[in-house]
Amino acid sequence: MSLCFETARRSLALAAVLLGLALLRPVPAAAHAVVVSSEPVAGAALATPPARVTIRFNSRLDHERSRLLLIGPDGAQTPLAIAGDSDPVVLAAPLSAPPGPGAWRLRWQVLAVDGHITRGDIPFSIQAP
Repeated sequence: MSLCFETARRSLALAAVLLGLALLRPVPAAAHAVVVSSEPVAGAALATPPARVTIRFNSRLDHERSRLLLIGPDGAQTPLAIAGDSDPVVLAAPLSAPPGPGAWRLRWQVLAVDGHITRGDIPFSIQAP
């Protein structure tokens, strides 16, 4: 009887250790996509208009369900075509018509592959020549 009790005690101890190790293993966190960097940078005052806009995020994006808009000084919104060859964590779009002087906003909405939608604006200005 003592041998059975000792075996059961060891099995329970082993199970507790394995459960503890399983709880300590790292798991990826499900979080919203956050802007890491952008070109132009938020608040930039540019002497010349950019030919391309780029936003880098901290997680992979679903490019098909993400959006970029360029909002002009008059409030007009121009949808931008996201480059198909973008890095999985980058939204990039060429600007076919260079924006003129004034205060601009790059409005983004992304769907991260974890299923969370985030959105925001990156303000910048272009100085008159």
